[in-house]
Amino acid sequence: MISRESFAGWLRHRYVWAAAILLVVSAGAVVLVKSASSETGPPDLHGQIMNRMRTTLEQADPEQHNHAGHDLQQVANGEEAKPAVICGVHVYGYEPAEVTVLADVKTVYGFHLCGVAEQGRTWDWAVKLAGPVIMDMSTEPVGIQVVEATEDTRFIDRLRQMFPAKYAELAEKEALEASEMADLRRRYDSAAGL
Repeated sequence: MISRESFAGWLRHRYVWAAAILLVVSAGAVVLVKSASSETGPPDLHGQIMNRMRTTLEQADPEQHNHAGHDLQQVANGEEAKPAVICGVHVYGYEPAEVTVLADVKTVYGFHLCGVAEQGRTWDWAVKLAGPVIMDMSTEPVGIQVVEATEDTRFIDRLRQMFPAKYAELAEKEALEASEMADLRRRYDSAAGL
């Protein structure tokens, strides 16, 4: 039989308390890990849209961006080849706004800044394609519509005609985030062989 004195001595022993605390913490960690792994969180729809926009714009010919065309052919190993187009994007919003999966997104409103990465040409001297953009994700290939002024319509008026008011307001103030711009410049330098 255990006496009161020996039981009290046992409770005062620091190793017993350390073991008890470790056991409680371990049990709590197991519960948290199991609950986190059993829940499947929603996919990062915003990130998926950005990746799709970036990929679409980089694979499209600059003429498909609806910007003024440039003769961008360069010689590579004796053959003419088009240089890579490297883009950074910013998403203002998408429609329908309540969707949770990329396949259900019909229209994306955003901003793009692309540089044509001709070999050896620095970013400062690169041909650039930039501005607010609307992407029709319901078509194949994805439709690209860039906001540009016309002979009769100022840029800001054209932006307000093409974009819903809440996104037009953002487009007047925001372009690329600093992290997206840094990534764009890094990828451009790599593609241009710098």
